[in-house]
Amino acid sequence: MLDRAVAGLALLALAACAPSTAPATSGGDEKSGTLRVWLFDEPNRAPKEKVVGEAIKEFTAANAGVKVEVSYIPTTPARHEKFKGAFNDPASAPDVAEYGNTDLAEYAAAGGFADLGADLQAWTEGKDVNAELLKTATVDGKVYGLPWYIGIRALYYRTDVFDELKLKPPASIDELISTARGIREKKPDLYGLAAGGEYTFGALPFVWSAGGDIEKLDSPESRKGVKQYTDLLADDNCPPQACAGLTGGKTVELFASGKAAMAIAGNFNRSAIDAGAAAGKYAVMPLPGQEPGSVAPAFAGGNNLGVMKNSKHRSLAVKFLQLLGGKTYQTKMFEAMGNLPTLTSARDELAAKEAFLKPFMDTVAAGTRFVPIDPAWVKIDNQKVIPTMLQKVATKQATVEQATTEAAAAVKAAFGGS
Repeated sequence: MLDRAVAGLALLALAACAPSTAPATSGGDEKSGTLRVWLFDEPNRAPKEKVVGEAIKEFTAANAGVKVEVSYIPTTPARHEKFKGAFNDPASAPDVAEYGNTDLAEYAAAGGFADLGADLQAWTEGKDVNAELLKTATVDGKVYGLPWYIGIRALYYRTDVFDELKLKPPASIDELISTARGIREKKPDLYGLAAGGEYTFGALPFVWSAGGDIEKLDSPESRKGVKQYTDLLADDNCPPQACAGLTGGKTVELFASGKAAMAIAGNFNRSAIDAGAAAGKYAVMPLPGQEPGSVAPAFAGGNNLGVMKNSKHRSLAVKFLQLLGGKTYQTKMFEAMGNLPTLTSARDELAAKEAFLKPFMDTVAAGTRFVPIDPAWVKIDNQKVIPTMLQKVATKQATVEQATTEAAAAVKAAFGGS
């Protein structure tokens, strides 16, 4: 956050580990009263609030005696503690909550969300969500939410630069690397491809397209992908002294400001790029894979809507989730926020009107990947295992073999401790 194949999600069965505090189980199914909803806050909340307000108006008109109370919570790391507290204290808990799909394993381990598998299966719009995409809300066969929107990255490139240098869009990763170097050589004031040493979701498509994986970073396939990405963190493309510390957001800023000819960026970065010097001078295509004409797997990021296990208004909570997460309001959220819908029919209709969406749709159709659905991922992410690996190679503190061996050991330790 699909009838088209979204293949190869990196999914793991959740390790059986009990939460430190047993979750409250005082749920119920009251048909009136106040339905409490937690949604993530936004830098500019007004468009989101407007759409949510329309959904609330429709919902309360159809459900007499029901009031909907929305709280907008920050997306800072403190959200984890806030959710854990809610899992164990019904008095402070919402009925419906938005959560990041990379938080799924942690929250499932705590036992805080209800299994909505049967509810979504019975829902008329439920068949519009591809089973593979639904796995980004699934642990051990239980569905803990509805994917509300997805964020997909693709390759943005400067059409004016490509036209001036008579370049064709790259058809493979090798062509991408050679094109980036060629641009840097002919236009030394530009980075060929903005590549960041702290851009995990920019680097992983290189690893995945080579046949590698997060859990096997020391495999020959993973090492090939790591080498290809870190080869871009060099003076002949994106100098390590400037690029080793770049995050995904910073690489987008480089492209938007006109300092890079290419960048890996999301559909959700469009407004930032259109606000910069690159506005009107770029096109987007799927990030190419290893073989000419192939597409590198992108990370299927996004947010889900879930129902708390301790909700006292279970039926109402499911109905509200289905309304806000249905086609009508997914479309409204795209128009307001640029959130790419998870429902196939909504995306297809928007793509027919919005040519900009096509490369992201094609990327989804080619197959996306996900992080391991295990509490270990939180440790791996917090410890910056992948960025550290990339940075050590880029700054020549370690060879690809040394850095990937060290990263693989850290990944193994994280899983061993979960």
